[in-house]
Amino acid sequence: MNLSRQQIRQHVRERRQQLSDADQRLAAESLLCQLQSLPQFQNANRVGLYLANDGEIDPEPVIQHLWHKGCDVYLPVLHPFSKGHLLFLHYDRNTLLIRNQYGIPEPRLDATAIAPLTSLDLLLCPLVAFDAEGNRLGMGGGFYDRTLSRWHPEANPAPYPVGLAHNCQQVEALPAQEWDVPLPMIATPDKVWQW
Repeated sequence: MNLSRQQIRQHVRERRQQLSDADQRLAAESLLCQLQSLPQFQNANRVGLYLANDGEIDPEPVIQHLWHKGCDVYLPVLHPFSKGHLLFLHYDRNTLLIRNQYGIPEPRLDATAIAPLTSLDLLLCPLVAFDAEGNRLGMGGGFYDRTLSRWHPEANPAPYPVGLAHNCQQVEALPAQEWDVPLPMIATPDKVWQW
């Protein structure tokens, strides 16, 4: 039976929301270990990522590791004038966070803290589901598809996008749309997928 994108989204969100706090913590630590083996991660100085929401795999250990290494970390902020787009703002231990319209914490908008997307080395993306072809299904708003629409491994290689997910978020196949941007790499606690 072929499920719709919305049915897959709902099913996988329920699956990841059922993970216990202990499972979430273990997954987050294991994810950091997977990322540490990647040259793209080892060589990155400016990294965009997200704060976990709705059962997403938590990149907090990754953030702490990057800060310890002296890297700059950036979080997505909903663009105030361009609906459906993201800005990336510098994030450190002193950054004041506010909740956006979706209830997700983000830095308060400050023009001096915005980083041009192409100035980031690495972009660690949340996702709802993925398949063995690198197809990514998000929450449905298209924010990351728009963010990655100009990414190309040769012509526009920065930032290098990597999807982050729990193992349970892999599905057999995703019905792809023409605006979907397949990822070149997805990291889970158990494996790094590369295409």
